[in-house]
Amino acid sequence: MECHLRGRFQSLLLPLLLALPACVDAAPDSGQAAADTVRAFVGVNVIPMDSERVLTDQIVIVEDGRIVAIGPTAATTLPEDAIEIDGRGRFLIPGLAEMHGHIPPPDAPAFHVESVLFLYVANGVTTVRGMLGYPGQLDLKTRAARGEIVAPNLYLAGPSFSGQSIGSAEQADARAREQAAEGWDLLKVHPGLTVEEYDAMARAAAQTGMRFGGHVPEDVGLRHAIEMGQETFDHIDGYEAELHTFEGPLDEGYLGEIVALSREAGVWVVPTQVLWETLYGTADLDSLRNLPELRYAPPAQVQQWISIHEGRLAEPDFDLDESRRLIAARMRILEALHDGGVKILMGTDAPQQFSVPGFSLHREVKRMVQAGMSPFEVLVTGTRNVGEYFANEDDFGTVAVGKRADLVLLSADPLQDIGNVDTIEGVMVAGRWLPRAEIDRRLQEIAAGYAGQPLE
Repeated sequence: MECHLRGRFQSLLLPLLLALPACVDAAPDSGQAAADTVRAFVGVNVIPMDSERVLTDQIVIVEDGRIVAIGPTAATTLPEDAIEIDGRGRFLIPGLAEMHGHIPPPDAPAFHVESVLFLYVANGVTTVRGMLGYPGQLDLKTRAARGEIVAPNLYLAGPSFSGQSIGSAEQADARAREQAAEGWDLLKVHPGLTVEEYDAMARAAAQTGMRFGGHVPEDVGLRHAIEMGQETFDHIDGYEAELHTFEGPLDEGYLGEIVALSREAGVWVVPTQVLWETLYGTADLDSLRNLPELRYAPPAQVQQWISIHEGRLAEPDFDLDESRRLIAARMRILEALHDGGVKILMGTDAPQQFSVPGFSLHREVKRMVQAGMSPFEVLVTGTRNVGEYFANEDDFGTVAVGKRADLVLLSADPLQDIGNVDTIEGVMVAGRWLPRAEIDRRLQEIAAGYAGQPLE
């Protein structure tokens, strides 16, 4: 069972990300309101995320992409040129983040690339850490930053370091230095690296000031990866391997030791729990294939996801009870990491099997609550923690004067029910405002663009 499950997810993830569907070529127009327009959320309940509190009946003023004023409605003067956004009875939170996301390569059809970016924004995701780069993708980041397309703020890893892409320590060193020079934001680690290759990458990263994160190669192991400065550990699979959950019950004593080591080293963890339920076969296929957001994914891609899942369930050695045990262990690991003070970052690995960009986040946050986190603590992983992680890049992640104006207007309080992050009335990305009507119009265009495409 151990080799069966490990080999299955490691062999599936990369090919699926590289396999792009055929798409229509027409690109949607940007449709974003100008960032230099002065806007004011009036009468809104602000959840600033600096602590667990709600500031009622506030005015939040945004100008030139920044929050410039916050105060009680009765005591705050609006600029004469401000365009008002009605916030009465609504809740304003910082924009959310997808800290293990993916963006199609630049040579994919423009409709597909821009649709993926828009789907993130439509779901309140205003920051994406792209975890598999392609040559030329930095140009897309520049276009997004200029507001030429509707997109989250992008922080991109370069092409990954894996057993397929790296063949020697010298090559790992050269690739790390090359990506630093090109301006990528971090190095992405995939399975398959030898210890020598991994160490060469890590040393070059330290010398060039590059961050690195992702998977833990089997030969390297979690402890050594922490010692070498790996910053984020994505999917919890490195913890699974270190704790030998494939081989038997979770050792709570050793789990506590690993949690303490992780906390002291200051590492970050991106769980992506929902995707792993799919990869391990515990997610119900009928429920997956009926997810309403699948209309926003290419039909050929959806059919591929269905076929892979059907094949997974039909494998002779597939054991549903064992898969459920492993998922329960992953949930326990996440709970222990959080309780032990290890910082968690929100992420889903979208777009992946049945994880549609942005929409997958709304499923993920519910799993995080099931792992013992409060709604506020879950929100911290996608807001304040992300701002802290990117503190050297920009100032965002809370609702405060001077912060980048990444904001989500909700019709219901997410502190009462984490599912309320799905009640989006509008999204602001670096000061650019997209009201609900605009979001719905664009979603309809995306669904229509994919509707006529063939299944193969």
